[in-house]
Amino acid sequence: MKKMRAISMLSALAMFAAAAGAASTVQARGNVPTDQPVIYVTSQGLYFDSIVQTMLPQKGPFQELVPTDDGLETEFGPGDVGYLGGRWWIDANNNGGMDGGDIYFSCPLLGPGREDK
Repeated sequence: MKKMRAISMLSALAMFAAAAGAASTVQARGNVPTDQPVIYVTSQGLYFDSIVQTMLPQKGPFQELVPTDDGLETEFGPGDVGYLGGRWWIDANNNGGMDGGDIYFSCPLLGPGREDK
């Protein structure tokens, strides 16, 4: 089930990346297109809008982004020690560790956070 959610979320991320290029043609919430990912930060209890920027090679530090039944979540967000500025990895092969079978990308969180999606 978790692997299926990861594959589903990866498909959604690919769609979001494609939509980012056509952001001017979609409705927006503030200045953020409504088809961009929303990420829940557990340490803050807040949701943040985000913009998928680019896929990254597996070099340097990454923060885990976890697909759940309710969407994407992570432990740390802006202002928290441990937040890496939107350098994410998703455990696509569901083996519990970062390796070549996972997805690495840039997707910064946009403030301010909010209490609901």
